[in-house]
Amino acid sequence: MQELQGKTTYGTMVIKCKAAVAWEPNKPLVIEEIEVAPPQANEIRIKMVATGVCHTDLYHLFEGMHEGGFPVVLGHEGAGIVESVGPGVTEYQTGDTVIPLFLSQCKECRFSNFVFLSRFTCKGKKLLQFVGTSTFSEYTVVNQMAVAKIDPAAPLDKVCLLGCGICTGFGAAVNVAQVEPGSTCAVFGLGAVGLAAVMGCHFAGAKKIIAVDINPEKFEMAKVFGATDFVNPKDRSKPISEVIAEMTNGGVDFSLECVGSVGVMRSALESCVKGWGVSVIVGWTDLCDFAARPIQLIAGRTWKGALFGGFKSRDGVPQMVQSYMDKKVKLDEFITHNMPLAQVNDAIELMKNGKWYIYILYVYIIEDLQTELYKDKH
Repeated sequence: MQELQGKTTYGTMVIKCKAAVAWEPNKPLVIEEIEVAPPQANEIRIKMVATGVCHTDLYHLFEGMHEGGFPVVLGHEGAGIVESVGPGVTEYQTGDTVIPLFLSQCKECRFSNFVFLSRFTCKGKKLLQFVGTSTFSEYTVVNQMAVAKIDPAAPLDKVCLLGCGICTGFGAAVNVAQVEPGSTCAVFGLGAVGLAAVMGCHFAGAKKIIAVDINPEKFEMAKVFGATDFVNPKDRSKPISEVIAEMTNGGVDFSLECVGSVGVMRSALESCVKGWGVSVIVGWTDLCDFAARPIQLIAGRTWKGALFGGFKSRDGVPQMVQSYMDKKVKLDEFITHNMPLAQVNDAIELMKNGKWYIYILYVYIIEDLQTELYKDKH
């Protein structure tokens, strides 16, 4: 076994391991033995310990533009331990606790970018790596610009969720909308991202947070994250924007759309107060155009988008981990199921069929063979 502490191990050998492979769209994933190449220059090979299942994984599998997107190893909300590094890597060493990032940060310019690799093969075929991470695998290889080193004491089966959804929703409220103390907010959609947005509004000091969803079973959990009011559009005869305007004397100061529906995006915008209201598009979709009447913006509203909650990934994720460790943000409450990698299709079905969730559309998978590599760190 490789030395974990105080020594950098340079990867030279191919590793064979298990991974959940999506061979084609709209079909179950298959647990396969794959080959993971050693890290090349400026790359890191990570032993994954835990990974979340995010709706973006399902979007690629069932809804996205499929041409050229398969076969692929999905997953992008993970946490693990550095197994080895490639030439040129100086900030990371074997044994570091890390979260791979779908959005990279070079720290040398003002931009964030996607860095895509392909270091997997199976049955003689090259497998794509999903958004440069592919956390549905026991091992993965990522560019060093797409890795956040985190507190080694952090529980990986909790902080893995900071790789996407929680930072996305929380940051959309705090960083992008810039919710202000004493303000009024509306959050549309109460999946993990929406609940994280509620948490962000509460963190920022909003006095009124209206949670909007068509599933009333989610409202009790929304209270845990700070929601003060709840609206089910199915129970109302008026457009939801009119309902919210009546509840807030003209509209909310901030609204966040966390569904990925162009119709809900417009409703969220129209729910903002004229003059200064800010609406943020958070939900992911690329299937339809969105639209609104120009007067909605001429009247003084602002319509914005948010990617990864406006965080600079390598800086922001360790900060969010520390906030969790300091009990300033919640993570445990987002988790509804623990499953081994072999049950990934069960996890996907649970997320697809929201009726199985008492509170939120979120599960995470913990690899059932966590190995001495993980045990030595904890």
